[in-house]
Amino acid sequence: MSDSRPWSTRAASFIRGGLLLLAAAAAAQTASADEYSDTVDLFRNAGQSAAFFNHCYGYAVFPTVGKGGFILGAAHGDGKVFEGRRYIGDTSLTQVSVGAQAGAQAYSEIIFFQDRRTLKDFIRGDFDLSADVSAVVITSGASATTATSGTTAGASGGKKDAATSAGYFKGLAVFTIIKGGAMVQVSLGGQKFSFRPRND
Repeated sequence: MSDSRPWSTRAASFIRGGLLLLAAAAAAQTASADEYSDTVDLFRNAGQSAAFFNHCYGYAVFPTVGKGGFILGAAHGDGKVFEGRRYIGDTSLTQVSVGAQAGAQAYSEIIFFQDRRTLKDFIRGDFDLSADVSAVVITSGASATTATSGTTAGASGGKKDAATSAGYFKGLAVFTIIKGGAMVQVSLGGQKFSFRPRND
């Protein structure tokens, strides 16, 4: 059976699918328990983000999100979700975006949930971040400013020395640590999350 869609639509679908596969491959290494612990430690030592661990209702942490793109971009990452300090399940992040972008990037991401309602919304299994949610980008030896919430981040030395300033927005606070690559801004709009409860 032939595909009746216009060539440009078929090509865009093909490119989008290929980018998703590349992003998934970039983040395909299964993170070990040590990688999760190491990633949490980085955020615990990244200036003001550390305070969120003391006051949040829970959080989701992604040791590696792989992102690549030129005109169409795609990202993928696997993570764990915690209610307080208790591990309650696994999550996956996917994102497809359209716009001027180039290069490949890997970064760590953490999402803090301010209250029970926000966490419960996330673990429904079909949660997505709207375009007006921003991340505080923590980099080594650089400064970054988020687009919509007006928060800033800077670092004077290594990742563990990063200093940040942020608050909750719509019950969420999101931080990223760039691991490498050419992209310097992390766009969260369109990130979609699945959730699988922990199997005890």
